[in-house]
Amino acid sequence: MANGSRGDKAESKPESKAEATPAPGSGLSRKERQQAREAVKQRPAVVYEIIRLQGENELRRPISALWWSGVAAGISIGFSFLTEAALIAHLPSDAAWAPLVAKLGYAVGFLIVILGHQQLFTENVLTAVLPVMARRTGYWLVQMLRLWGVVLAANVAGCFIFALAFATLPLADYKTAVGMSHVVQTLMANSPEEMFAKGIGAGWLIAALVWILSSTQSAAFPIVTLITYLIALFGFTHIVAGSAEAMYGVLTGMIGVGKAAFGFFIPTLAGNVFGGTVLFSVLSYAQVREEIFEIDREDG
Repeated sequence: MANGSRGDKAESKPESKAEATPAPGSGLSRKERQQAREAVKQRPAVVYEIIRLQGENELRRPISALWWSGVAAGISIGFSFLTEAALIAHLPSDAAWAPLVAKLGYAVGFLIVILGHQQLFTENVLTAVLPVMARRTGYWLVQMLRLWGVVLAANVAGCFIFALAFATLPLADYKTAVGMSHVVQTLMANSPEEMFAKGIGAGWLIAALVWILSSTQSAAFPIVTLITYLIALFGFTHIVAGSAEAMYGVLTGMIGVGKAAFGFFIPTLAGNVFGGTVLFSVLSYAQVREEIFEIDREDG
């Protein structure tokens, strides 16, 4: 995730629990009333504040920390590509259910990245933009662009390392290599317009994933698996996971550099940023704006 700031959740809980306290005479013991208070769903404003604090922590991290974490994420995300290809290779090709099962492999790299707290560009689209929207100063805007640039470049570098290893070393068996070629061909069958449109869907789902994980302290594994499986199931395009696939295609001679850059990278990047920033971030801010201003006026 936007990593290293899960502990901020405790600091971001509302100070007053009056609204969440069961009414007198409810028939509950003191322990049961405490359990009821703890079970109350967090308000959207609280989740927003958790993500904003996570974003500020990420924006303050040194470039070297962002870079190496981003490189690790780029390598890790390659295992989404590899696992999906391996499942394609070893599942019965004539079974109607085989593609649905193979797409589960797409979640593997994301699980490694997110549960391992590595830096992934599409997650930082949401966590980094919320502090900018809240602070509205040039400093935070520059910090956001710095974070985006470093993490995206690091992710791409990690994807290149992964693709180069599998294109030049005997790491995959023949069937899996055929499966990897199939994944690349499926991705590159999209037109640039489709890459952009499907990138919006992936950007939205990853931003939603960040929001969901910030509102719950448990069940990260099934949540990440479900959301990223949906990206694969719907054929949405993800700039980092897709970069591993596109670079493998370039290094094995399946596609040219120009097609990878202009047919995949640029339109998918634009779609992911639009889906995660213009749509999800703005709408998320809009739903809590009045609550935040009301709290600020009360505190003032």
